[in-house]
Amino acid sequence: MSEEKLFCIYIMTNYGDSVLYTGVTNNLQRRCYEHRNKLADGFTKKYNVTKLVYYEVFSDPVNAIQREKQIKGGSRQKKLDLINAMNPGWVDLYDQL
Repeated sequence: MSEEKLFCIYIMTNYGDSVLYTGVTNNLQRRCYEHRNKLADGFTKKYNVTKLVYYEVFSDPVNAIQREKQIKGGSRQKKLDLINAMNPGWVDLYDQL
């Protein structure tokens, strides 16, 4: 019996909450660990993006990627509204995974 594969879109920030990074992954815990420990070069490493503040879970990768594009295409305010609705205190959700 195989375990159902889950896909997540997520938003991470730095500890000043000044930048937002939106991504998609099939293993949220692993991907956040990679960002937090600077294992991937790029935006998250450059801007010290280590704090998970929002995520959504999908069973279908197509829907997850579509949602990621929708969020990335939206305004910063729309991202802030999503985060504030799910996580008004902007606490790091990583330890709850």
